[in-house]
Amino acid sequence: MKKTINLQQIKLFAMDVDGTLTDGHIYMGNDGELFKSFHVHDGLGIKLLKHYGIVPAIITGRMSKIVENRCREIGLTEFHQGVKNKAAKLAELMEQYGLTAEQVAYIGDDMNDLSAVKAAGVTFAPADCAESLKPYIDIILTKPSGQAPVREAVDLILKDRYDFREFLDL
Repeated sequence: MKKTINLQQIKLFAMDVDGTLTDGHIYMGNDGELFKSFHVHDGLGIKLLKHYGIVPAIITGRMSKIVENRCREIGLTEFHQGVKNKAAKLAELMEQYGLTAEQVAYIGDDMNDLSAVKAAGVTFAPADCAESLKPYIDIILTKPSGQAPVREAVDLILKDRYDFREFLDL
């Protein structure tokens, strides 16, 4: 039996980083991580979530100064790095904001996201996510990793909440 999905009730949108907000490549030099590539559309999508009262959050297993810098740049304050149990962190955020699972969406790309996927009420994955994760995902997006799948999910969540007229004078 397929579950009913109500994107209108989403109040928190949690995201994995590598393979979701980035293309999944990790560029390493002698001194550690060199760079990551983020899509500008995802950044604006995250800002739109905040604008419309939805809490954006990053939950990632890796530690990265680059991710911290990107979060600061786009004003994302709920970023959690080095997280081994993503479901536990998601539960903490749900408690912190007084939310039920049905009010939480999560986007991830591989089996290390499975615990969070099972904890969230609505789940998304980039088009090129791991095949083994697909049976657990509600909405497989058309955009692959690093090519703005987060923005695609945000647009679906905000579809009936957008009022583009307010952006005419930007």
